[in-house]
Amino acid sequence: MKLFKKAKNIHFVGIGGAGMIGIARVLLQKGYKISGSDISDSNELKKLRKDGAKVYIGHSKENILGADLLVMSSAIDKKNPEIIKANKESITIIPRAEMLGSIMIGYDSIAVAGSHGKTTTTSMIAKILSVANLSPTYVVGGKVLSTDENSDLGDGNYLVAEADESDGTFTHLQPDVAVLTNIDDDHLVHYNNIFENLLDSFVMFLENIPFYGYMVMNGDDKNIKKISKRISRKQITFGESKNCDYQIINIKASKGIQNFEIFNNKNNKTHKFRLNIPGKHNIFNASASIALSLEEGVPVGAIKKGIAEFSGVGRRYEKHNIEIDSKKMILIDDYGHHPLEIISNIQAYKEEYPNKKVCMIFQPHRFTRTAQLFDDFIKVLNQTDSLILLDIYSASEKPIKGIHSRTITETIKQLGHKDVTYIKHHDDVIKLVNDKKDSFDILVTQGAGSISKVCESIKDKWMI
Repeated sequence: MKLFKKAKNIHFVGIGGAGMIGIARVLLQKGYKISGSDISDSNELKKLRKDGAKVYIGHSKENILGADLLVMSSAIDKKNPEIIKANKESITIIPRAEMLGSIMIGYDSIAVAGSHGKTTTTSMIAKILSVANLSPTYVVGGKVLSTDENSDLGDGNYLVAEADESDGTFTHLQPDVAVLTNIDDDHLVHYNNIFENLLDSFVMFLENIPFYGYMVMNGDDKNIKKISKRISRKQITFGESKNCDYQIINIKASKGIQNFEIFNNKNNKTHKFRLNIPGKHNIFNASASIALSLEEGVPVGAIKKGIAEFSGVGRRYEKHNIEIDSKKMILIDDYGHHPLEIISNIQAYKEEYPNKKVCMIFQPHRFTRTAQLFDDFIKVLNQTDSLILLDIYSASEKPIKGIHSRTITETIKQLGHKDVTYIKHHDDVIKLVNDKKDSFDILVTQGAGSISKVCESIKDKWMI
């Protein structure tokens, strides 16, 4: 990679982040010396060490000794000692997205953007291309369950990556093709809580597509429709609407398996598909992947096989078998932290397990999101059978007066919910779940913060 010929030693500040670790792994596979730091260790970082990266736990100016370039996570404060040291020594510092954009150069690049479904859609596309023997390079914000990795360096011409709008840096990317799943009112803090600013950033990202490229977008999404006329690039649509280029028809879902058809309005052909994960949102994710693959000329047989064999992404409706005092049940772990993502998950497990009682453990993510979408959270969480609420995960935000998990708990109780509990300490979850085990059949851990550690503790104690 000639672009990096003077940057042999690359240091990642916040290397444990889902987007960061994937890029670091690809660069390591390309032969660069990779180091990085984060505040806590993980199984993924341990694997990265085994692959040859030098990973520090804790941030210190000594960590960047010998580094030619720093890649910075959006979660890192500018007062970080490694950032301060790099600035003093005139070492170049770039955001994660800029590094991803640099890696894309030279590939037939595909970037998947949107408020929801990015990780799953990116992973589906990578799966289809792999089944078609196109050996793609991919970088996603979650662990692909079939490979147990969130990135891989392929031998082929394609690179498929997730484009994260949360900090606005996805405008650094210049993909040949973009996929847009949907646009919702999430991550507005970065956009001064102005939704139009978020829409403008998507327009800027999509206008980065070269004149010979195109975009695949959700033709049913009202916010995508708002900006579509402002984008000068070729647009391919998917959705249930009759005017979509690739129309979703004849959906039949039962016990977690979904059969559906895609009608290609361009040639009047219909193709049948089978998806082995539940939730209508996943049919839309699959349809985006199918539309992209058909546009790229991937054989229909490979697309059908890739969709049928797709087993999911880590922390996206990820299922585990557990047993509590001889009672066998399912643990579902899901990253969704926006009301729309939570209700999609509720609908998915109700579709797959229609007669089962479910206990959800939920950790709200960010005070600003909880305040902005408070009424939506109440409406969605009130649809649970049993609910355990953990403290809000701050993500380095300062508390907002009146915004607390206790407030959510009391509001839901006032609506008549009979089984909702607030717990302050994560360590108390195991005892409460054990006490309540006879009242539910399925346990769900829901959220994007430290609830992943709660899920791990449940698995450590009860996984079969």
